[in-house]
Amino acid sequence: MKKGILSKVAAVGVVAGLIVAGWFIASEAGRDKARAAAAAPTPAVPVTVGTVEKRDVPVIVRGIGTVQAYKAVAVKTRVDGQIVKVAFEEGQFVRTGDLLFQIDPAPFQAALDHASAAKRRDEAQLAGAKLDLERYGKLLGPGFQSRQSFDQQQATVEALTATVSLDQAAIDTAKVNLDYTEIRAPIDGRTGQRLVDLGNIVTAAQPAALVNITQLKPIFVNFTVPQDVTDEVRRHQAQGPLAVEAYASDDRSRLSVGKLTLVDNQIDTTTGTLHLKATFDNADERLWPGEFVNARLVVTVRKGAITVPQRAIMQGPEGPYAYIVKPDNTVQRQAVDVEETQDGLAVVSKGLAGGEKVVLDGQYRLTEGARVKIDTAPVASKAG
Repeated sequence: MKKGILSKVAAVGVVAGLIVAGWFIASEAGRDKARAAAAAPTPAVPVTVGTVEKRDVPVIVRGIGTVQAYKAVAVKTRVDGQIVKVAFEEGQFVRTGDLLFQIDPAPFQAALDHASAAKRRDEAQLAGAKLDLERYGKLLGPGFQSRQSFDQQQATVEALTATVSLDQAAIDTAKVNLDYTEIRAPIDGRTGQRLVDLGNIVTAAQPAALVNITQLKPIFVNFTVPQDVTDEVRRHQAQGPLAVEAYASDDRSRLSVGKLTLVDNQIDTTTGTLHLKATFDNADERLWPGEFVNARLVVTVRKGAITVPQRAIMQGPEGPYAYIVKPDNTVQRQAVDVEETQDGLAVVSKGLAGGEKVVLDGQYRLTEGARVKIDTAPVASKAG
């Protein structure tokens, strides 16, 4: 009986020993794995990088503006009549003097013919009156003609002379009216919608235009800028004309480049803005009257500015910073001073030097001294 109990106790002791030995071995293996994991290097963080560059950066003042035609004319008739010819297509480019409309000239030609005939009649009467006056003058001395008859004949000659002058004025008026039956383009420009059709009766007194013409080359852009830049704009404008770039409403597509031609003589007190006007050649007609555009006034150029892609700049509790990639592929967090950002570029006045490598993407996984793996794929530039 005692031997059986001792055998069981011995067996339990052996099992317990085995369990303890197994636990010890497993613990040692776990500690070995932990030590190996701690000794292994931290995986490098994949990033893309860019280079800090020195470049000339324009100092830009931005404003929102509208395109205004250089000239705009509402074409109207100066005589009454029926439209018998339309000589242009809607939207057509026309030059000064091109025929637009023809009003029936028959009534005006008849008036001219009538005035011409009246003048010939009165000139004939005047010629006869002058001959009579000459005869009266010869007979006045010998006493065969009275002074009264001579004076009356002289008055007749003067009256007929005035009548001939009136006839000439009527002829001139008839010629002018006849010329007015041909309505011609007063300026170079592009026609709009035709507002009358062939056969319509038009009058000089009607308020509506026949067609509108706008001159597109050159063209204006009116825009406003904050009053704070007034002194800077006027100071640089005095040194030479300033360039103005017109961009589409997306502020990415540049439409045209012109020159600043007007700085208004007062600030708008209701908005605190200064009104400016720029002139563009608009040879390709990319600017269109009434169009809203984003205007960029280039006040000056900052020479040799330190620039980086804007996405390299991060914002922290203590201000903007960037990660500089060191030669050993570790990063250093560097505080920077950003003067301005434009078109995907940040102009840095302090903290970076030309030629340094900075992290563009992957910053959120970085800490001071972290190792990085540089993605060698080309980085698309976001600068304009």
